[in-house]
Amino acid sequence: MILLLAKVFTALVALMHIYFLWLEMFAWTTRGKKVFKNFPSDLFEPTKSMAANQGLYNGFLAAGLLWSLFISDPNWAFYIALFFLSCVSIAGIYGWISVSKRIFFVQGIPAIIAIVLWVTSNKNLIF
Repeated sequence: MILLLAKVFTALVALMHIYFLWLEMFAWTTRGKKVFKNFPSDLFEPTKSMAANQGLYNGFLAAGLLWSLFISDPNWAFYIALFFLSCVSIAGIYGWISVSKRIFFVQGIPAIIAIVLWVTSNKNLIF
């Protein structure tokens, strides 16, 4: 049951990063203005390529998280999920420190919950 929850949270984090990819790569100057209300409106167009670059990185995180869900070897699935969830958690912590606490709550907390669930469900794995 705990492993299923770990995979559900991992999928949720992956879906969030697919959304971030779409938002930053394809909807930065439209939907982005509604999501990032505190960001100066006149800076969306000039920062479009930078946002797209961020979106690409979010896509890589989503790809790694989804990959972990399709790995049949439980050890490898655990390690890959742990690596990518750790990357997301660190990004959430850095976002909290450098930009806004909201980033940590939206991005970091779900990833940390997933990590705890993976570790709890895989007590017999070799570290």
